Order: sequence, then C-alpha cells, then structure tokens
Amino acid sequence: MFETPLIERFSRIHPATPFLFWLPVYGYLAFRAYENGVGLVSGLSLGFLGLFVWTLAEYVLHRWVFHYVGPRLWQRRVHFVLHGVHHDFPQDADRLVFPLGASIPFGLVFYVLFRAIVGPALVDPLFVGFGLGYLAYDGTHYAIHHFRMSSRWGKWIKRHHMIHHHTGAHARWGVSSPLWDYVFGTMKSP
Repeated sequence: MFETPLIERFSRIHPATPFLFWLPVYGYLAFRAYENGVGLVSGLSLGFLGLFVWTLAEYVLHRWVFHYVGPRLWQRRVHFVLHGVHHDFPQDADRLVFPLGASIPFGLVFYVLFRAIVGPALVDPLFVGFGLGYLAYDGTHYAIHHFRMSSRWGKWIKRHHMIHHHTGAHARWGVSSPLWDYVFGTMKSP
C-alpha cells in the first residue's frame, strides 16, 4: 500500500496486538479506580456507561469520519489510508484492527475528554468500559472477516456487516452493535 517500508510496516498489525497492549492498561486503570475509592457498583455502572458510549463513538467514527471522502486529493488519500483500503481489501488480515499508532492517540483524546466531563476520580472506570467496547469491536470485526460465524448472533452480525461492505448502501455503520443503526434509521433493507 505504501512505497516507504517503514510506513508500510506501521500500517499493518497482528490482530492480537490491541488486546496485548490495551488489556494491561485497562487492568491498571480498573485497579487505580479501586485505589481511588470507586466502589464496585459505581465502577461497574461507569463501565457499562463507557461501553454504551463506545457504541455511539463506533457509529459516529465509522459513518462520519472513516467514510468521509472530501473533494481534495489529500482528503481522498486520508480516507483511503484510514478506511478505504479496508473496503478495497476486506480480507487483508493485517489491516482489520486499528494499528496502535491510531488507537493510542484516539484513546488519549477520549480519555482527556472523559476526564474533563466526569473528573479524575471517575474517568478510569468509564474509560475501561469504553476501551473494552473498542476491543469487542476489533475482535468482532476481525472475526466477521476471518471466521465462520456459527452462532445465531454471529451469523446475523456477519450478514449485517457484509451488507455494509457489498451492497453499496450507505447504511449499517455499526460493526459490533447495530443499536445506533436502529436509532438513526440506517439499517435499510439489503
């Protein structure tokens, strides 16, 4: 994809890498929340809120950021690098999960935003839930493209995503959850 070998190398990632990097970070943040006096019920509630917020972030990012193709050449190139390559080569196993060079800055932005909203004491469990939602997205997306999905839910979510990929419809933006497709009316029949 890239002529520069270094850039090419950093555009690829093993699908286990986000889990190996982020799970210890989330474990540390969960422990830090406990150390800061966040109780179990409060921590779990904030975690579920973070997971819910992730579903909206996934929808918004996929629909309005990753599928934005501007009129300028540089905008079309950014689109291709961020997401267009995935639609052109959906079976490329090394480009199905977010590279750390993208997920770490995105994670930092969301962490700072959440900290500004809920404060330093409550940000950690909120971010842990958000991050676990992100990992569920990465894992689900990889599985959809590379595994035979045999469960009822697995078959459904795979079909949901393949309709997004292959029908040309500007719809079905949720990858790990169709929730916001229902809310915003973007399910559209195939």
